[in-house]
Amino acid sequence: MKRRIPRVNTEVVNRDFKYYIFDWDDNILHMPTRIRLEHLEEDGCWKPVEVSTSTFALVRSDTKHYRAPLEGGWAAAFANFEDPAEESLDDRNNRFILDTVDALEKVEHGERPGPSYNALKKTLREGRLFAIVTARGHSPLTIERAVRVFIKYALSEEEREEMMSNLRGYRQWIDGVADDAFGSDAEELDYYLGMCRYAAVTNRGFKERMANDPIYREKLATATTAARPELAKEFAIRDFVEHVFHMLRRAGQLGRSVSIGFSDDDIGNVKTVSSYIKEELSKRFEGIKFVVYDTSDRTLSCGRKVCVSGQLNLPGF
Repeated sequence: MKRRIPRVNTEVVNRDFKYYIFDWDDNILHMPTRIRLEHLEEDGCWKPVEVSTSTFALVRSDTKHYRAPLEGGWAAAFANFEDPAEESLDDRNNRFILDTVDALEKVEHGERPGPSYNALKKTLREGRLFAIVTARGHSPLTIERAVRVFIKYALSEEEREEMMSNLRGYRQWIDGVADDAFGSDAEELDYYLGMCRYAAVTNRGFKERMANDPIYREKLATATTAARPELAKEFAIRDFVEHVFHMLRRAGQLGRSVSIGFSDDDIGNVKTVSSYIKEELSKRFEGIKFVVYDTSDRTLSCGRKVCVSGQLNLPGF
């Protein structure tokens, strides 16, 4: 039987290079995952409550009325944000995968998604590299599996075909793959997702890697507890930017226009990342243009541009 020659979008050679970094919760999807806390009631008793990530962002500094569970502390509070103790490839045992499916099904039934939902869809359709940077504690493999679930639910059959055509176009252009040498769709998708980055900044492996970095080991030594998650996102962003830079240098494409967009619904992260870009990244990577989007205001469908390094316009982001 004659092998079908897959569609290859050769027009990708005319594109500039745009890459994206996304927070997940309340930025891409409004996840049903709950944080376990204790709340001080009017009768003076502390009672267990479960709050959403968006509510937690509002009450986490209210230590007078909210605290971590006495039994287990913050580890117990964020138990739903970690992988199961025994890592399993069975998605039915993973809370993050189950909650991603739940959130996507709600979008299918008309619930409004996160402000960067369509930006991630466009990124995937166009086959552009991206990073997921989240305050969760899951492994990179778990987050990649969630992206695969997103592709299954959020992209139509035609959009998945468009994605694969673009991915093959990049592979032919950058890697020199011939028309008859492509792998299956599954293999090409594996290659693409393997080129992206997935950072859960409270994951043990991530924290160990950050602690072993000479620059961030020094930063962590003087950082307050509250500042550590923002530092971790800095580290994850730097890692992705370096990955993109080295990839383009190996491919001999550094002369092209390169831009990186970052979106997050946490205003603290937005301010920290904006300062980090201005003070460090934009000086180190002068040829890369950066944009930061604040998606904390749910009345704005796509967020608000708060920081630009270089002249850049990202339509539809």
